Parts: sequence; C-alpha cells; structure tokens
Amino acid sequence: MSDPIKHECGVAFIRLLKPLEFYKDKYGSHLYGLKKLQLLMAKQLNRGQDGAGLATIKLNPEFGKRYVARKRSNSKNALLDIFEEIMTAYAALDQDKVNDTKWFKKNFPYAGELLLGHLRYGTHGKNSIENIHPFFRQNNWMSRSLVLAGNYNLTNVDELYELLITLGQHPKEISDNVTVLEKIGHFLDEENERLFHEYRKEDIDGIEIAAKIKSNLNLANVLRSAFRNLDGGFNMVGMVGDGNTFVLRDNLGIRPSFYYQDEEVFVVASERPAIMTAFNCKIDQIKELTPGCALIIDRQGNVREEQIIAPALELKRCSFERIYFSRGSDKDIYNERQELGRRLSRVILDKLDYDVRPVVFSYIPNTAATSFYGVVDGVYKYIDRYKREAILKLGENPTPEELDKILSIKIRREKILVKDAKMRTFITQDKDRDSMVGDGYDVTYGVVDTKRDTLVVVDDSIVRGTTLKKSILRILDRLGPRKVVVASSAPIIKYPDCYGIDMSRMNEFIAFKAVLKLLERTNQMHKLDEVYKECLNQLKLPAEEQRNAVKDLYALFSDDELTDEIARLVTPPDMRAEVHIVYQKVEDLHKACPNHLGDWYFTGNYPTPGGTKVVNKSFVYYMEGNNKRAY
Repeated sequence: MSDPIKHECGVAFIRLLKPLEFYKDKYGSHLYGLKKLQLLMAKQLNRGQDGAGLATIKLNPEFGKRYVARKRSNSKNALLDIFEEIMTAYAALDQDKVNDTKWFKKNFPYAGELLLGHLRYGTHGKNSIENIHPFFRQNNWMSRSLVLAGNYNLTNVDELYELLITLGQHPKEISDNVTVLEKIGHFLDEENERLFHEYRKEDIDGIEIAAKIKSNLNLANVLRSAFRNLDGGFNMVGMVGDGNTFVLRDNLGIRPSFYYQDEEVFVVASERPAIMTAFNCKIDQIKELTPGCALIIDRQGNVREEQIIAPALELKRCSFERIYFSRGSDKDIYNERQELGRRLSRVILDKLDYDVRPVVFSYIPNTAATSFYGVVDGVYKYIDRYKREAILKLGENPTPEELDKILSIKIRREKILVKDAKMRTFITQDKDRDSMVGDGYDVTYGVVDTKRDTLVVVDDSIVRGTTLKKSILRILDRLGPRKVVVASSAPIIKYPDCYGIDMSRMNEFIAFKAVLKLLERTNQMHKLDEVYKECLNQLKLPAEEQRNAVKDLYALFSDDELTDEIARLVTPPDMRAEVHIVYQKVEDLHKACPNHLGDWYFTGNYPTPGGTKVVNKSFVYYMEGNNKRAY
C-alpha cells in the first residue's frame, strides 16, 4: 500500500493443556509456551508495530504467591524487547534449580499455563504504555481479576461510559479499552456475588466457597450481560485470574479469529497462517470462531463454543483483511488477491484501449505483488484470445513471418520500484523530508522506453494519495514514461472506518478532496452546508434510525468523474508524464472475496447503527474544523 495506514491489531493466546513438566520432558524446556507465543506473535507482526505486550496466569498457585505476570513495551522493537527482558529474568534464575518444575513455576513469574500476547497499532496516535494491551483489572479474589487483550474498536463508547456511571462506577477515562474492561469486570463481579451468596447458605468456609466459584463461574452469562449493547467490531481474549478464559468475536464477523486444539495446546490467533507456522498444523485443523460466539475454556482446559450475541442477518467480515491487512501466506487470501488482480486487469485493459505493446506492468512494493500476478494472468488471457483470433484471420496458409509477428506479442512485466531498506529519512523539515522519501527507493532504469511507453503500477489501495504525489509518481517520472496508470486493487475509499482502521477523518481521504474540487468547479459548494445541516438533523435521531447523509455528496458525481479528479490531485505539478488512475469495482471485489462482504469504506453501507452515526459526526467535525475522531 502506497499510503501507510494504521489498522487492526494482533491477538495470540495459548492454553497449555498439560502440566509444565510434560513440555520439559517432551520438548526439553519449561519455556515451550513462551517460545510458541513469541513465534505466534512474530508471525502477526504485520498487525501491530506500535507496541506489544503479554500476560501469563499460573494455575493453582500457592497462597501469597504472584500468579499473574505482565510485560508491555511501546518501543520501536517492542516484541523483541519484551521477550529479551523475560529471557534476561530467566537467565538470572539459579540454573541448577531451573529443571525442578515446582521450583521453576514458583520462582519464574512467566511460568504460566495461560499465555496471552498482543500486537498494537495505535489508530489515533496515543501510544503511551497505558494504552498497550493486555489490560489488567486486579482483585484479591482470583475469580474477579481479569486480563484482557483484543482487536477492537467500539462506536458507542460515550453511551457505554454513561452506563458505567449509572452502575455506580467512576471510570478513569472515556475509551473503549477502559469501557470494555470495566463493563466485563462489573458483570464478573456480579456473577461472583451471586455464587458467593448461593454457596454461603451451605455453611462452608471462604476457601471452599472460592474454590466452588472458580469451578462454577458462568462466563457465558457474564459476556451476554456485558456485550448486550456494544456496537463495533471485536476479537478479544479475556483471562480470569482463576484460569477461566473466553475468546469472543463480534456477530458480524468484522474482526477475524481462528483457533486450533490438540491434546497439548489450545491456541487462538488473528491470522490462520500464524497458527499453522507456530504449531506445524494443517489448514483444515484450524477453525474460525463463529461470529457472535465465545469460546469458553474452563480451568480444566475443557473448551466449548456458546452463542453470546444474536446472529446477524448477514455477515460483514472486513474486506480490507483480504485486500491488504492479513498476510498473504494464507491460501484463501492469496487466491483472492490474485482474483482481485484478474478482475482489475479488465479495467486496466479498457484504459489502455486494449493495446499492451507499449506498456510496462509493475507494482508498488510489496504487498501488491499478489494482485499484480493476477493482473498479469488477466492480461495474458486477453492476449491469448487476441492471438487466437488474429491467427484465424490469416486463413489456412499463414506465412512464418505473419505468425511470428502475432506470437511475439508479450507482456512486459518488470520490477520497477525497489524499497531501499538502508535509506533513512532523518531530516526533520517537511520540505526536505518529502524529497528524501523519494530517495528511499531505487528504480530500475532502462526498461521503460522514454516518451513511448505507458507504465502501469498496481497498488493495494489509495487512501490519502499523499505518498503517490510526494514521492512515488515523482520517482516513476524519472524513467520518462509517456503515461503512468496507477491501478488500485481496492475500490474508491470514500467513507471513514470505525471498526479498527485509522481512517476516521473525512478531510484525509483523497476521494473526499476530489469531491470538494468538483463541487467548486461546478458551483455547488452550497451542497456542503446542506449536507452539514442534514447530518446535524440525523445526529438528533437515535443511531438505529439515522441514515448516511454524506452519501448525498458523493451521489452528485459519477465514479469516473471522481477518479479523474483524484488523478489530477495526486499528480505533482512538475510531472512530465500523464497520470491516470483506475479502481477495482465494488461488485468485482465481492466476487473475488465472496465471504468478506464488509464494504462500508467504499459504499457507506455501515453494518451497525454506530457506524452510520460515526460518518455523520465525522462530516460535522470536518465542517466545524474539529480534528477529533468521531467515535
């Protein structure tokens, strides 16, 4: 993706189903779980590089001994740092006693059977250590302590915050992290109270009551109460201090969640290939958590799936996961990205008037490579059909020269742009930094015929267009092409996201800037005030009754008009080559990724009432000069 955007987060959870000595005997180390967690997190590093954290819980600890350990970092190498610190603590142990499992578990804080890891992308800039998962709600009762981490964004945090206040709480801040933690914690407390009063009637002492609560805690009921009115997308893992655990996914399936279980471990991750690599298992051994359901893992390691939130009429899994976010090493994602490219090839060929001879095909590094292969496949298919028809037109006795001329038509595909990993843009002044960004790439000189060739470059998506204008297009222009066609495997991004991606402010979208220019050019700037008033009216209604009033602006212009204006906006003023942009069509996106129909950032059709409220509020904020996020 030429425009770097922050998005999603990565979750990793391991429940060891055997005693620690089992892993020491079989794998030669008590650190088996930690090593697997590190690998599971490393294979999801694409999902978060702003911070990392882990937490462990020990089953059946001695009284007075620490049983929850947590390590978090917001450094540039957070994942590496937290595991280096843990290994430093391990190396400081008495190595003569380390092989004694009982001693090791007692003296090493991270010697737990439950291990939770998280990789964070800060969607709105806050990256203090307090914002790094996992979060910990501590209590002297093990069955009331809660460790939580997840990939989530909520659209109705304000309402949930007010609800916590009516429950008698005083949350320290208005945020989805605090709100979710405290909301689950509240109903966890209630469940504990219910069981405590029930068992107290049996005339048993506190220790036995605590033991019975641990064994009979109804986490499913806790979650049903806590998530009754949450609006957003989420995949989260919660570990109760006594060892009971849950994994919960939103009922629309917006955020991904996969799990694997054998006789030794139960594993959860945001991405399927991470589990396959870390545990050397096959794809059909990994399951997807049913949207709206929770996996409940009790203290004994028994796992069951329970419906927590009512099933949605239609799933809306995030399509951006398939286009860009998730690693392409997943078999299905790889195939879908190729199909996105094949479908995009038709749009590209139409832009080229089906003449591929003076064209060089390439891509913008590096996640667009798979879609690029699909584009090449699609163009080859057209060329093969063209050759067949041309040969048939030659009749029964074509000459070798005629055949050679037709058969010589090929695709010219080259690696044009190469990221120079050694180049660092350390100059702080913006005007100097922009020029330095361009120098951070190498180009392959000599493969483009100056002033004759058209250069087609495939990109995953175009969000802001800033990188295209300030660096990419300037770099490509050095090669001297007659035209540059930037082909986006994603449709036009028109609307904010509020379920986990850092795309919440209207004025950051190149498509919205194009609308503003078109309004100005067509003397329709008054439409902004009309839509502003309509958005204000919509925000007076309950969220479930609102409509997306921002659609009224986009409806004034066709996608072709919008695309042409975007091309003008991203073209540097001193660009010699003509610049054209083509986009994937929404209907082709759905055909390429049929199981991931979430498309609100392209269509404005939000899957929850909170999403519609967010887009209306986002436009109001734009008109009022407010740079806050709209949720």
